[in-house]
Amino acid sequence: MAKLLKTNILNRVFCQYNNCSYKFLSSTASNDYQKQHYDVIIAGGGLVGVSLAVSLAQSESLAEKKVLLLESAPAFKQPSKEKYSNRVSAINKQSIGLLKSLNAWNHIESIRCKPVMQMQVWDAISGEAIHFNHPNFSDQVACIVENDLILESLYKQLENLLNVQVRNESRLESCKLPKDDVKKSEVTLKSGEQFSCDLLIGADGANSIVRQKMEVNNFALSYKQMGVVATLELDAEEAAGNSVAWQRFLPTGPVALLPLTDKLSSLVWSTNVEHAKELLRMEPEMFIENLNEAYLKSYKTNSLVDKFMKTAEGAFPLGRNKMLQVPPRVKNLQEGSRAAFPLGFGHASSYVCRGAALIGDAAHRVHPLAGQGVNLGFGDVLKLTEILSEAVYSGSSLDNIQYLLKYEQERLKANVPIMVGIHALQQLYCNDFPPFVLARSLGLKITNFTPPLKKFFMEKALA
Repeated sequence: MAKLLKTNILNRVFCQYNNCSYKFLSSTASNDYQKQHYDVIIAGGGLVGVSLAVSLAQSESLAEKKVLLLESAPAFKQPSKEKYSNRVSAINKQSIGLLKSLNAWNHIESIRCKPVMQMQVWDAISGEAIHFNHPNFSDQVACIVENDLILESLYKQLENLLNVQVRNESRLESCKLPKDDVKKSEVTLKSGEQFSCDLLIGADGANSIVRQKMEVNNFALSYKQMGVVATLELDAEEAAGNSVAWQRFLPTGPVALLPLTDKLSSLVWSTNVEHAKELLRMEPEMFIENLNEAYLKSYKTNSLVDKFMKTAEGAFPLGRNKMLQVPPRVKNLQEGSRAAFPLGFGHASSYVCRGAALIGDAAHRVHPLAGQGVNLGFGDVLKLTEILSEAVYSGSSLDNIQYLLKYEQERLKANVPIMVGIHALQQLYCNDFPPFVLARSLGLKITNFTPPLKKFFMEKALA
């Protein structure tokens, strides 16, 4: 009896040590882990997938649940502090609140992030503009943070969470969802290893394997555009603290400068595929020249549009736009920072089914012009954690379809209006047809000079 008791104690100690030492595993792990069961498996270790893993593990109601995070990329390495990454996100108030609740925001603030105090958005053809700042002028509109830094802060939290196991270099080959002959969700990796779970989370991006297996309709649309990104050095004197985000809608798409530091900004230039490839091929000096010109170049206006706008200004007390500010001049391009990625729209007809749920780009994909992509994903994380906590607290299972449908309904209400608005803006601004120019010009002017309407859009963006 004593010998058996001693053996059990040693087994417990060994298992505890094993969990601490081997939380981060590659796909070459031993077969002892094959067919292991988890409460939740998250497919995809990007910003949204990792944040959900941390959120579930830190939830009081879900702290006892075993979570497996599958990521196809190698183990995350601490990003360089010397150079800034070319992939950044405009984090809104709600997302900052999530990162604070996950104890990740303090690390981000201690390293680097840049508050945006104002935004200027204007039309290149008509010159109509809208200016955004927080109703309380001392508060920020958003905060620009490198994606790698957000990941670093979240992975640091995972290091202390024993109920989450991270498996890198683990590419999903296929999955099975509960049916008559399958009671639990199952995943198979490229390595042949298999795992089962109560709830499978698809955080595996726009080409989600989990979504495909759910057999839900996915409306996908290519904008036939690419987003060119780069890290830029500004004229320090003209930047003057660099706290303004600039976005100009060109006939080919929006070009945006997002502040990174007092003299560095991140570029997101949405344009047609041919032009994007041309921008990538340009010598740095020519690229900078083209970029500076994009913010200053005059475009031919339409006489009918001008006439109508003047009539509207006379008929309605809208006021006149204040003088447009000119963005600071770009001086240098950070070496190796130029890249491009395709732009598109996507939305799943359903976010859930028995044994599975979608979050982030697996459920919805938007144009980056409004900077809402990752914020929508973080909203998914907040709501799914809340709903799963409710399910467990009430004694239900994680795969209870009634609770999963509640998550879907709440997120559809939040996501769809924003997605439709962003898509409409993209369609409206990538067109120089006079009626479109008139509609957007009038819309900008009315919004800019109607405080309640302007406040509504600000609250939507900040929320």
